Amino acid sequence: MHHSPIASPRLLAASQQASHTAAQWVRTLREQDDNSLIEAFLAEYGLSSDEGVALMCLAEAMLRVPDAPTIDALIKDKIAPSRWAKHLGQSGSHLVNASTWALMLTGRVLDDDSVVPLLSRLAQRLGEPLIRVAVQQAMAQMGAQFVLGEDIQQAIARCSSAYRYSFDMLGEAAMTAADADGYLQAYHAAIAEIATHCNGSITDNPGISIKLSALHPRYETLQRQRVMDELVPRVLALAQAAKAGHMGLNIDAEEAERLELSQAVIEAVLSHPSLADWEGFGIVVQAYGQRAEAMIDWFDALAERLQRRVMLRLVKGAYWDREIKRAQVEGLPHYPVYTSKSDTDQAYLRCAEKLLSRRERIYPQFATHNAHTLACVMELAGDNQGFELQRLHGMGEALHAMVAQHSAMPCRVYAPVGTHRDLLAYLVRRLLENGANSSFVHQIVDAHIAPEDVAANPFTHTAGHTPRRSLPAPSELYAPERRNSRGWDLYEPSGWIAFDQARAPWKTTTWQASALLALPSESRQAAPVFNPAQPDELVGHLTMASLDQVALAKQGAQPWGASVDERAQVLRRAAELYEAQHGELFALLTREAGKTALDSVSELREAVDFLRYYAARAPYLAHPARGVFTCISPWNFPLAIFIGQIAAALAAGNTVLAKPAEQTSLVGYEAVKLM
Repeated sequence: MHHSPIASPRLLAASQQASHTAAQWVRTLREQDDNSLIEAFLAEYGLSSDEGVALMCLAEAMLRVPDAPTIDALIKDKIAPSRWAKHLGQSGSHLVNASTWALMLTGRVLDDDSVVPLLSRLAQRLGEPLIRVAVQQAMAQMGAQFVLGEDIQQAIARCSSAYRYSFDMLGEAAMTAADADGYLQAYHAAIAEIATHCNGSITDNPGISIKLSALHPRYETLQRQRVMDELVPRVLALAQAAKAGHMGLNIDAEEAERLELSQAVIEAVLSHPSLADWEGFGIVVQAYGQRAEAMIDWFDALAERLQRRVMLRLVKGAYWDREIKRAQVEGLPHYPVYTSKSDTDQAYLRCAEKLLSRRERIYPQFATHNAHTLACVMELAGDNQGFELQRLHGMGEALHAMVAQHSAMPCRVYAPVGTHRDLLAYLVRRLLENGANSSFVHQIVDAHIAPEDVAANPFTHTAGHTPRRSLPAPSELYAPERRNSRGWDLYEPSGWIAFDQARAPWKTTTWQASALLALPSESRQAAPVFNPAQPDELVGHLTMASLDQVALAKQGAQPWGASVDERAQVLRRAAELYEAQHGELFALLTREAGKTALDSVSELREAVDFLRYYAARAPYLAHPARGVFTCISPWNFPLAIFIGQIAAALAAGNTVLAKPAEQTSLVGYEAVKLM
């Protein structure tokens, strides 16, 4: 379990004082009752309510539903069961109350057991299609609160003179080269338009935020050389255009597995001599990442070596759920992010203290909607020189306006720009980020939570709260029933090196495979096996069993007489052997089956999971062994599906005749030999 580093005495004192300041800010904000639509919505429909979860699920799922009938069925499933009436009139926002009324009617219309005949007839006549349109319009209206404009001209026209702006051209990672070209053109067009409004210092001028993954369809570690050859020139051209326009350019943060790749691209671009006298190059660091402080040290050292002054936006992080799930699914040794909100809050403040002490080299930009975090940053800074605050468009406006009024602190708005097509993915992510009942945005408008609790000191605040249940380590995801299969993180340089070194001893091996039978094998001619990706490469020789051998084997087969505990123990031992022999299996999967590195890892892990799963479930089987099973593998899953069938049959005490696919018999031979 991770333990946060110790905070400095100065930070602890500042954080304690910030709690008093932030609590007063919360009281003042509640008295003003001037919250945005989003904050009012989240207060009523946060992730702590069934209705809030239903809406989030519906909004997220609508991103991936291709046809209207499926959306209609989805609406019926998600909307009807919820109890909307309890929310009616509870919000201070008339729009939220109107939405509640519509949702309440929707639920009643779709619930045939409780509707009056009039509403039932209305449902039959209008039905889900009308509700589908209404829900889509509601999401579009909600999303418009987050987006400054559909294009850069509209966004700039809506800017307020009270704020600085950093424009984000909406769009997630590019999936095709055409996508990447489109995003590149949009970035260049936006820079050209923003430049016409730049007439002050770089810190006063509007700027732009870009995503590296939007500029290359294969922005991943395993394509590092291609990324460096193709992406770096694109980013450099954007940086040069931003420099010419006298504005800042921030490279947004990506997922944790891309961190080293992002560092390589950033270093290559920032090192270019054409950017020598420009102070507008910036990056984003996510404080929930356990490498956040090291990332700041790295960027500071890079700027010092290059004699550049740079910008750094500090955020708490945008992909927490994804990072947690990826580590669990891929069986990684640890999580790349902190697993509690208090740890993240503490990390943010440690990063803030580090940044404020390096203002001669780094221009810090503190992005947060949390009153305690803001108050602590102000306390640590001691003045309002050499840094700025930031917030998202549509969120935190009242808090930041109040802070600016009392301290004259500059605040920059991170302003998304884009059409409705690009909007929904962004909207759902923001709702999920801020809809949890532990979110400050959710808590600030909840009068049931004391201001002192909303603005609690993350270093000391534990009294009165239920202890947080620790997330199990990825390896313990299925404990106590079974252990998760071991993962290899090929996106980490160390993970890739370990994978490649493990299979290296078998890169030229020639395997020999023949029938594994209890009976003597007759002599038959061996056929050569070649690598499907390198047809001239000999992988091994294969001797097939004859029909007579198979018939004899089946005739002599008997159910496995071992006890259920012994069968489970054997299957678990086989799983251990598979993991121990991972290097040879990776090499075979690559050379005989043509598997990519990622697919080889997935294939082995699935086989191991099958073995452990059936070992764990064997004691609960309700019927005795049936006899002899023939298990035939497909060529495209020569290890996982093959072993899954065999393990299931053996767990029940059956005997197995194992027949691998002709194209991947060497894999099947080695797998069965280990069993």
